[in-house]
Amino acid sequence: MTVLILGAVVFALLFAGFSALGVWQVQRLVWKQDLIRQVDARIHAAPVAAPPPEQTITRQADQYRRVVVSGRFDHQHEALIKAVTDLGPGYWVMTPLVTDRGFTVLINRGFVPPERQKPADRAEGQAEGQATVVGLLRLSEPDGGFLRANDPAGDRWFSRDVTAIAKARGLAGPVASYFIDADATPNPGGWPRGGLTVVRFANSHLIYALTWFGLALMSAAGFVFFLREERKRRR
Repeated sequence: MTVLILGAVVFALLFAGFSALGVWQVQRLVWKQDLIRQVDARIHAAPVAAPPPEQTITRQADQYRRVVVSGRFDHQHEALIKAVTDLGPGYWVMTPLVTDRGFTVLINRGFVPPERQKPADRAEGQAEGQATVVGLLRLSEPDGGFLRANDPAGDRWFSRDVTAIAKARGLAGPVASYFIDADATPNPGGWPRGGLTVVRFANSHLIYALTWFGLALMSAAGFVFFLREERKRRR
C-alpha cells in the first residue's frame, strides 16, 4: 500500500505541475497575441506628438508608438551604431534633434553601408534647417549587443543606448529617454535609409502549452501503467 500511495503522490504532482505549466503558457499566449494586436495598431495609427523627457515611458504602453517631432538636427554629434539589415552590414545613424519644444531626442535616421559611414560621403543627407520626423518610438538599448559591450571611449557602439550616447556626445539640456526610428521618407541623396525597423515577436507559447499538456497526459498514462504493473506484482 505504501508503494501505491507514494506512486500516486508522485504522479499526481507530475500531472498537476505539467498542467499548471500548460495553463501558464496559454495565459502567456493570450497576453502575447494581445500585445501583437496593440503594437500593430500603434504602428498604423496617425502619429502623435513625441512625449517630453519628463513623461514616463513604458514598454507596454509606448514601444513602437508612431510619433512626430520637429526641430533641427545636430549633425556634429551623430553616433554610428553597428547594424545588420536587409541591405547588409553597416551602421545606424543616430542624430540628436533639438526640438522646437526645448528638449533633445535621438533620431535613428536610418541605415548606411560602410562606404557611407563618413558624413562627407553622404553630404546631401546632412541637410540643415527645420526638419520634421515621423517614426516609431523605441526604448533605449543599454549596455551593448550580444557579447559585445558598447565602448563610449573608443566610440564603438553595438546598441542604441540613449543615456550613454547622450553622455558621450555631451548633449545639453533635457534629453528624451527613448529614441525614434525614422520612417521611410527619403533623405536627400538617398542616405541614411530609414523605415527599416523590424517588428517581430517570438510567439512559441502554443507549442510550449501543447508540450506541457502532453507531458501531463503522459504522466496520467504512466500512472495507469504503474497501477497495472503493481497489481500484477501483487498477484
